[in-house]
Order: sequence, then structure tokens, then C-alpha cells
Amino acid sequence: MNSFYSSEIFDDEYPEVTQDDLDHAVFRVGLKSVSSHKQRITILLDTALVEHFKARAGETDDYQRLINDTLRRAVEYENLEDTLRRVVREELHHRT
Repeated sequence: MNSFYSSEIFDDEYPEVTQDDLDHAVFRVGLKSVSSHKQRITILLDTALVEHFKARAGETDDYQRLINDTLRRAVEYENLEDTLRRVVREELHHRT
């Protein structure tokens, strides 16, 4: 193996990547930035809600995904409800 590519050189030249580094990283494909489509936030929720989602997640510890999915379904339902109301109004208007 060529000494230029030895692990000693790479270990000495590059610092360890930390979680803070990843949190502030800009991910790119080619030269274009790629959004993760998720945003880190801090939110206060009722303890009972958090416990509910943690219980549903069980051992997977993926309760944040469950909260996200529930919020997404609520928004989708709201959009569906608005669309259905608009269609019914239009149909009723056309019949009169």
C-alpha cells in the first residue's frame, strides 16, 4: 500500500465529525443544496401527549416520527375537508 494513503495520515489530517458539525452541514447533490424537508424545532407538549406517543412507539423510541405523522394526517384531513366543502358548494350552486 502506498504510504500516502495510510490511515495514519488521514487520522492526523481530519478531525472527527461531531453531531454539531452534521447539524450545521449543508447537504448537496452536485452543487445544489438538498433540503431534508424537516426542520428541527423545540416545542412544549402536554405530558400526557408525549407519554401517549412514547407508549405507541414502544421499544423503537420513534415517538417523534409518530407525532410528525399524526400532524401531517391532520393537515391532510383539513385540506381534504376544505376541498370537499368547496366541491359540494359548487355542485349546489350549479344545480340552482
